[in-house]
Amino acid sequence: MKSGSGTDYPRMQWHIADVLDATGGEVLMTENCQMKSDNMPQSNSVFAGISIDSRTVVPDEIFAAVKGNVHDGHGFIGDVVKKGVRGIIVAKDKAGELPCAELKGKNIICFAVKDTVKALGDLATYNRKRSKIPLTAVTGSNGKTTTRRMTVSVLSRKFRTLTAYSNYNNEIGVPLTLLNLSAEHEQAVLELGMNHPGEIGRLGEICMPDVGIITNIGPAHLEFLGSLDGVMRAKGELLEKIKPVGIAVLNGDDPRCLTIASETDRNVLLFGFGGNCHIRAEMAEDVCPAGNCFTLALPGGERVPVSLKIPGRFMVYNALAAAAAGFVLGLSADDIKSGLENYVPAHGRMNIIKTDKGAFIIDDTYNANPGSVEAAIEALRSLKQLARGIFVAGDMLELGEHSLAMHRKIGRLAAASGIGKLFITGRFAENVASGARESGMSSRDIFIGNKTDIIETLKNMLGAGDWVLVKGSRGMGMEDVVKGLTDRGTES
Repeated sequence: MKSGSGTDYPRMQWHIADVLDATGGEVLMTENCQMKSDNMPQSNSVFAGISIDSRTVVPDEIFAAVKGNVHDGHGFIGDVVKKGVRGIIVAKDKAGELPCAELKGKNIICFAVKDTVKALGDLATYNRKRSKIPLTAVTGSNGKTTTRRMTVSVLSRKFRTLTAYSNYNNEIGVPLTLLNLSAEHEQAVLELGMNHPGEIGRLGEICMPDVGIITNIGPAHLEFLGSLDGVMRAKGELLEKIKPVGIAVLNGDDPRCLTIASETDRNVLLFGFGGNCHIRAEMAEDVCPAGNCFTLALPGGERVPVSLKIPGRFMVYNALAAAAAGFVLGLSADDIKSGLENYVPAHGRMNIIKTDKGAFIIDDTYNANPGSVEAAIEALRSLKQLARGIFVAGDMLELGEHSLAMHRKIGRLAAASGIGKLFITGRFAENVASGARESGMSSRDIFIGNKTDIIETLKNMLGAGDWVLVKGSRGMGMEDVVKGLTDRGTES
């Protein structure tokens, strides 16, 4: 097995000409506290990398002064110069605000660009082009992070694979991952996130994928995308950025993915349970000691049994997407099987924890949207079998005008799943409760309150064999409930 993950190799170096070629910027040299333009300084400076963090930047890196949601890197230039940094990237319209006293006599090479965030992406694209390795990009309404990590687990059976340590999936995170590329890397796997039109297109432009995966298309970020068709168009931007000889890996059981497949001129590989899918799961078991058991069917007729260490039928889709990437990139069936079976779920994604009292907590708190909540409820139904099931639900955010209807629908689904108790917190708690009552759930089995109240009530009622699903959007902090219920517990 090759070492995976990705940032433990020396990064590719940067010469002054590389930065200028990548960004189209210009060099400004400090002289007597005046910024002097110079087409090319007489310097053989070589930089070991690019950083946007003034706290961790080291002297041989270039500091890019990126303006984020909270901090503007231009305000920390004095700090990085004191640390010995010899190169900085700034916005042209900020050049007149640079700290003269700190810069004086330091011979700092200052690269001026129109937009430092765009320049960061352009530098990442330049790095990606000179690495020449195959790159897989993953997007979708649900399962992006799990699919990315499963794909890394598969590819790492054979290749040294770059990926992000966290889900760095936006216009800053994706470039930062690509800037960690090394001459040692043989593959890269990135996650592309978005909540507005055009974002996937820009991220795809930056990373230039050879393989583009869309896990599914569902009702996420409707506040900004308007409708499911809006989500489909936004996710579909990825296919336009896949290299002409690349492969689009799409969910063959998702109608909107099939629509995208019918409209693209890229080669398409479908995954799913349906007979139309090139990569299929056959003989999937509803209950499997490992979490999910199925037969992986590959093009050409080869079949291998797979046992995932993670529950939920929707996780099989993530595994199939990762298997499809592995197949496209030349891995054997046995390597794909090994990669999937050795995958360990990330924190907050269908982790099962057993409490001291013998109850089982399903920690799926990382995030939530209608599609992922529906899938998690189905996983709870399957896992609990004849035991008591309890759902602790927090708000699903970024649904805009669809919020009330979507939360009411979740209540109906929860009640129809056969759970015994429903605990709800958040602004839309009453909407969830209304939906549950509409589907016949007794008000006696519905509890609305804050997280502290929920924890205390559940602690007093949970017993051996109970199954509790905890889920909500990232902003709801539902991991607090898991922590409150599992302190001193042990993982199952």
